[in-house]
Amino acid sequence: MTDDRQLPARSQIVRQHLSDAGVTAQVRVLPDSARTAAEAAAALGCEVGAIASSLVFLADGEPLLVMTSGRHRVDTGVLAKEAGADEVSMASAKQVRDITGQAIGGVAPVGHPARVRTVIDEALRDYATLWAAAGTPHTVMPLTLDDLVTLTGGSIIRVAAD
Repeated sequence: MTDDRQLPARSQIVRQHLSDAGVTAQVRVLPDSARTAAEAAAALGCEVGAIASSLVFLADGEPLLVMTSGRHRVDTGVLAKEAGADEVSMASAKQVRDITGQAIGGVAPVGHPARVRTVIDEALRDYATLWAAAGTPHTVMPLTLDDLVTLTGGSIIRVAAD
């Protein structure tokens, strides 16, 4: 267990959001980067599908955080339909930082300057424990699907083609 004072500043903000929401998950600092789902799964010894990757898209020009299973890629056509948008595109690295205050590879489901509309990949239902970034590429936290919904207010949708 990591003392909150030893956490990076971005992860301390995430930790506060967890506490405020009544979620007891502990933020963990990894010795190596977990910038990708494969890196995170290897570091944690879990299936890549249990990694809840945080991806930022623009849906009709508005930020949309997609919490997706690391086992597949988001299909923007499916995402647009399911999210009720005409057009969906990936946000640039600068846009991700501006929207979330966090860098790609470390975007947490919470801890952003303003609440971001969030959708959650239905494939994450397959895992009892999910692992999400906690504000930096070196910090992660274990969550349940219920925790993720509680934290983000997100709705569960399909984000990949079958």
